[in-house]
Amino acid sequence: MKIEKILVANRGEIAVRVMRACQEMGIPSVAVYSEADEKAPHVEMADEAYSIGESAPSESYLNVQKIIDVAKQSGANAIHPGYGFLSENADFAKVCAEAGIKFIGPSAEVIHSMGDKIQAKRTMRDAGVPVIPGFTGEEENETLEQACQRIGFPVLIKATAGGGGKGMKVVNSIDGLQDAVDSARREAKSSFGNDELLLEKYLARPRHIEFQILADEHGKVIHLFERECSIQRRHQKVIEETPSVALNDDLRARMGNAAILAAKRINYTNAGTVEFMLDDSGNFYFLEMNTRLQVEHAITEATTGIDIVKWQIRIAQGEPMTLEQEKVIQRGHAIECRIYAEDPEQGFMPSTGILKTVELPSGINIRHDTGISQGSHVSPYYDPMLAKLIVYGEDRADAARKMDWALSNYIALGVTTNIPFLKAIILHPAFVDGNIDTHFIDTYFKSWTVAEELPIEVLIAAAIDDLKHSGVVEEDGSQQIADDAHSPWKSIGRWRIDS
Repeated sequence: MKIEKILVANRGEIAVRVMRACQEMGIPSVAVYSEADEKAPHVEMADEAYSIGESAPSESYLNVQKIIDVAKQSGANAIHPGYGFLSENADFAKVCAEAGIKFIGPSAEVIHSMGDKIQAKRTMRDAGVPVIPGFTGEEENETLEQACQRIGFPVLIKATAGGGGKGMKVVNSIDGLQDAVDSARREAKSSFGNDELLLEKYLARPRHIEFQILADEHGKVIHLFERECSIQRRHQKVIEETPSVALNDDLRARMGNAAILAAKRINYTNAGTVEFMLDDSGNFYFLEMNTRLQVEHAITEATTGIDIVKWQIRIAQGEPMTLEQEKVIQRGHAIECRIYAEDPEQGFMPSTGILKTVELPSGINIRHDTGISQGSHVSPYYDPMLAKLIVYGEDRADAARKMDWALSNYIALGVTTNIPFLKAIILHPAFVDGNIDTHFIDTYFKSWTVAEELPIEVLIAAAIDDLKHSGVVEEDGSQQIADDAHSPWKSIGRWRIDS
């Protein structure tokens, strides 16, 4: 099937990223947008754009029928779901197939099989992929209490559907088990409409390692090496890098082979990610499979030179993959920071407003994947991620230095962002030494506050922006700073410019 036109069923930076690939391949793209995104960059970038309703996702980006209707109206014969929204919705993939529209991703059956964590774990265990010891409900004559005693505390309770840390609880003793189970069920039911749970052995200080895979429709599967995603807040990734300093050649080969085995077991096609937990003894365990493009795919592209989105499209057209595993080489080191409109000092509370000033750092091997621009409205309806900042260096130290510089020269005023927080992580001695795990932020940044001294360029930019946009002119002509919750002066603290 030749893809003639692609509807991108998403918004923000990922919609822009997919459309860029479409442009380079000479394929027209179609944007869909909600009321809140009428003037968004992805709307302007597309060859065609269609309104699909109100700002709430349920009325727009999650409305399957509206998206299918636009695809038919525009003549798009393929849909790229990006990530989030409908990207791992098996029903949506099925509806696309029934409408004769190519879903750029795996089949509905594969998405369904990996969307249920219990089923996914059973499948991987049967395939010979290491899994974390646990309880899935299939164990005969065993209660939750007995399972916990067998597994050994601490135990992790997880919702079988969904992700992002919702319906996830750590239990340290039998006394707190029932309350944690009840709480996890309520949260899972509210978030995913499914209150089924599973138990796993809780790994105290694991690293989160994932392998990017590509699989064509002719049975060929390869991996594009690993990404380290251990630095997270609330089980959401914040900083990713590749390669991981925790892997040697032997471990990397074994994990890569396990990822390929997992994909072949379920007849996977297109791009996907097999995620593992790695303990401090070098043991790795299957965590889950993401049946879509990952946010952090850009760092893999930086170190391999392979455009993953273009390969998604080629595979969806039925093209055989010409990439050979032994010829895929990883060079240098890449780091990605997710730029969020949120306040790390206030429990990562999302921030909304108008981006009054946006100035991005530029340089060799600095990449921005962004769906924002100056004047963009950051609404409360969507994920607070504004952009991704990706740098590539000759080695890890070079990449970290480049990221430090890039963050220091990244200006986004009008909303509170996590840029100072990201910079603090990059400069932290434990990060510099590569001593990271999934508890890194809780360990070193639980009570973090923004540094009192900021680069002079940031102070000057903040002063100019605040006076231009947040000031009020008094009757005597003087200008006073308004009580603007998003004013950069709210988080600078006491400072002075020394001569």
